[in-house]
Amino acid sequence: MKTIDLSSASVRELNQALHGDVQDREWRVSRPDGKHNLAVGINQPLSVDIDGHAGYYCAGMNQQASVTVHGNVGVGVAENMMSGSVRVKGSASQAAGATAHGGLLVIEGDAGARCGISMKGVDIVVGGSIGHMSCFMGQAGRLVVCGDAGDALGDSLYEVRIYVKGSVQSLGSDCIEKEMRAEHLQELQALLNEAGLEHKAADFKRYGSARQLYNFKVDNASAY
Repeated sequence: MKTIDLSSASVRELNQALHGDVQDREWRVSRPDGKHNLAVGINQPLSVDIDGHAGYYCAGMNQQASVTVHGNVGVGVAENMMSGSVRVKGSASQAAGATAHGGLLVIEGDAGARCGISMKGVDIVVGGSIGHMSCFMGQAGRLVVCGDAGDALGDSLYEVRIYVKGSVQSLGSDCIEKEMRAEHLQELQALLNEAGLEHKAADFKRYGSARQLYNFKVDNASAY
C-alpha cells in the first residue's frame, strides 16, 4: 500500500500521483486534517483510504476508484461521480452526490441539506438522516435514507426512486408517496446489502414523481 502524508505532501501532489501511471493499486492518505479536494478526478480502479476528516468536494468526479473516508466530509462529496464507489464512515455536509451520474455513494452517518441534488443516475445510501431539499430536481438513480428526511424532499424531481425508513418532514412539489411493489423491495434490499447496512426493505416507504411538472413520455423513460 502506498501512503501519502498530507502533513508534508500537498493536495496537488496527492491528486497528481493518483492521476498518473500508477503501479500501486492501494493508497492510504494520512493526516488529511479536513483539506479540500482530496482524491478528485480519479479515472482508474484504485482503492484509496483517507484516514481522517476531509473538506469540500472530496472524491469529486470519481471514475472507477473505491474511496473510503474514515471521518466526516464537507460540501459536495462525490460530486459529479461517474462510476466506482465512495464511502464516508462519518457524516457529510451539504450537496452530497450532487449531479452524480453513476456509482455508489454510502454515507454511514447523516447527510446535510440538498443530498443528491440533480442526481443523474448515482445510487446514494445514507445510514442516518438527511436535510432539507434533498434530491431536488433528481433525474435518475436511487436515494435510500435509513433515518429521517427534512423539508421539501424530492422537490421537482424526475425519475429518481427515493426510499425512506423514518419520517419525512414534508414532500416537495410533484413528489408523492408510491406503492412498494415486489420489484422495489428487491432492489432496495440489494442496495442495503451492498452498502453493508442491516435494515429490512419492508420497513421503508417509496417516494417518486407525480409526473405533473414535466412532459413525461413513457416510451422515452430510458432517456430521462
